[in-house]
Amino acid sequence: MRSHSLRTRLVATMLLLLAAASVVIGLVTAIILHRFLYAQLDHDLRQSSQVFGRFEAPPSLPPPGGTSGGGSGPRPPESLIALISNGAVVGTKVFAREGGTTTVSPGGYPALLAVTPGDSPVSADLGPQLGDYRLIATARSDGTVLVTGLPESGAEATLTNVITTEVIVAAATLIIAGLAGVVLVRRELRPLERVAVTATRVSDLKLDSGEVDLTERVPYADPRTEVGQVGAALNRMLDHVGSALEARQDSETQLRQFIADASHELRTPLAAIRGYAELTRRSASPEETAYSLTRISSQAERMTTLVEDLLLLARLDAGRPLERGEVDLTRLVLDAVSDAHAAGPDHRWLLTLPDEPVTVPGDASRLAQVLANLLANARTHTPPGTSVTVTLASVRGSARLSVLDDGPGIPPDLLSHVFERFARGSSSRSRENGSTGLGLAIVDAVVAAHRGSVEVTSRPGRTEFAVLLPTAGTVPNGATTAPLRRPIRARTPGLTGDAQVGHR
Repeated sequence: MRSHSLRTRLVATMLLLLAAASVVIGLVTAIILHRFLYAQLDHDLRQSSQVFGRFEAPPSLPPPGGTSGGGSGPRPPESLIALISNGAVVGTKVFAREGGTTTVSPGGYPALLAVTPGDSPVSADLGPQLGDYRLIATARSDGTVLVTGLPESGAEATLTNVITTEVIVAAATLIIAGLAGVVLVRRELRPLERVAVTATRVSDLKLDSGEVDLTERVPYADPRTEVGQVGAALNRMLDHVGSALEARQDSETQLRQFIADASHELRTPLAAIRGYAELTRRSASPEETAYSLTRISSQAERMTTLVEDLLLLARLDAGRPLERGEVDLTRLVLDAVSDAHAAGPDHRWLLTLPDEPVTVPGDASRLAQVLANLLANARTHTPPGTSVTVTLASVRGSARLSVLDDGPGIPPDLLSHVFERFARGSSSRSRENGSTGLGLAIVDAVVAAHRGSVEVTSRPGRTEFAVLLPTAGTVPNGATTAPLRRPIRARTPGLTGDAQVGHR
């Protein structure tokens, strides 16, 4: 049965249950009817025995009919009477239905002699001519025994007819139920067939690479039914698979774009190094040689910075643990603003600090890099005279660091991409300020590794980067070493300077 279809198994199971129910009903009906018919037969037999017992007849046999001093009464058709005296049958008579009488053959005498007066009616076979009879014996006043009997053929015929009718009706019911079951089960399982068809179409799709348009879904089915729940579950699974495939495709696209951007960033200083090296080889002037070596060294430093930034991001993505210790964030902010003031004296640098020092658990050097990158980003992408306000505060168990400037702001369509790696506001790949383009990407990754968050809001005249870091009392042991993994995002044109970054 396991090798057959679900439809076949359901119909077969239904028919088996229906057949079992029919058999039980038939058996119970036959048993009850048998008891009823034989109870009625025994009742009629006792009445016949009383009727025949009122006849006063010579010892040979009661008279065939009529009355004889003691009373009279009708004789049931095919009824039997037998007179037993001194343990021997002295006479028998059977009143035929169509009239007339006959006798019991000697082969039936043992059955008549076996009937005991006073006992309940018993069944006996009186030979092939008469068949089965229901017998009862009555002791007479003269010492003889009168045996009265009625045939069982009527009750047996009724029982046989009922059983035959039940078998025919049950067989017809099973046939009709089987045909109806096939139709109904097929209709009820049609949604499940649609689920199977959808799953088959999905299994035929190429999902291992490239862009996949997973639009296959199971048509609507009533969620109150089991089949509907299976279809809804498959649709939810396909939604998750589709989202995963889209994320995979986005990740592949972003990775290719990231590799292209990183390659370009490395190609520019490499080209400069090759050019200056060739100039040095051809030049005989010590001044030109010294200048070329200076430029080669500058481009090598730029390549080193880029590679170190990429290596840092790779380590954070891989979950490498950061150094852990108590970091005085107040001291880091003071030092970072002092350095930014020295690097950008044409900006106004404002600082707001709390009365008490703010400490957080984490890596001091990496958090210092976060501050330096945020301040460098504000200095690079705002015109001279811009005010940059750095605020440090404790907010509900977290340290909040804010870098706010009143510069031109970030275009709205680029605001959600400022933390992407190598994101930029124009197609130009120039790095006039020497930036690697990974500053804010490092900010986002380092803050995430400290179980913190960084947000940016911007409009003309107000751009704010806000960093939230959990304080020592709110971070469990080891929590600062686990990075928050995010997918690489593609480069977005329109943003320049250190804001040209991405994140994982």
